[in-house]
Amino acid sequence: MSDILETILARKRIEIAELQARIAIGNLERIALAQPSPRGFAAALSAKAAAGAGVIAEIKKASPSKGLIREDFNPGWLAEDYARGGAACLSVLTDEQFFQGHNDYLVEARQHTPLPVIRKDFLIDEIQIVEARAIGADCVLLIAAALEPARLGELARLAQDLEMDVLIEVHDRPERDAMLALDLPSNRTGPVLLGINNRNLRTFETRLETTIELLDGIPAGYDVITESGIGVPADVQKMLAAGVRRFLIGESLMRQPSPGDALRALIA
Repeated sequence: MSDILETILARKRIEIAELQARIAIGNLERIALAQPSPRGFAAALSAKAAAGAGVIAEIKKASPSKGLIREDFNPGWLAEDYARGGAACLSVLTDEQFFQGHNDYLVEARQHTPLPVIRKDFLIDEIQIVEARAIGADCVLLIAAALEPARLGELARLAQDLEMDVLIEVHDRPERDAMLALDLPSNRTGPVLLGINNRNLRTFETRLETTIELLDGIPAGYDVITESGIGVPADVQKMLAAGVRRFLIGESLMRQPSPGDALRALIA
């Protein structure tokens, strides 16, 4: 099977060069620093998790493996609907080539709700991190499979310097262990969010057991989020029983007439 992740990263390198040609990183930094303070992504997620299940609800139009997920795609309405359904935070896909996302979708979603928002994309360069804060992101995703550990640490610290929270995503034990070795929680006041993706980004195979298998050995100071494959209440209950109270859920909700109603039923 072709390596989907490497195909995406090859495209990202082209997009980064195009972004660097359009705007100097110094100018982008000035825009970023002029934004209102981030809304506190990790804190909002923890507050919901303390009361039951904290859900990052995803606004995603399409994916490389499934194609178009939702035709009637309105980021502002979706954000409002998720907020009514009990979401703690929002995740907005900004990748255009493979997920039919856009930076404007994040801006629009954030304008329609007070919920914190994470920029979901394949971030591998400083200019993308600065751009995330410039468009209003409260948190960024860094994917361990896409970055060498030292590079991941550099980008995480830059995001933290810009006062954003960081969600670092792993999908196997070597990635998890390399991420834990970075000792990032001590760099700022809040925890680093550790996302365990049940979907292998190289093959797009999904196994819920991935999260449970990787829990052992994670020390205090990390807020674990299970990602991908959560579709029915039994999936939620399985994770809660394992001590996981934070979720990133997208596709199963986006296919419903009201994603917010579907979210409410899923975590009831």
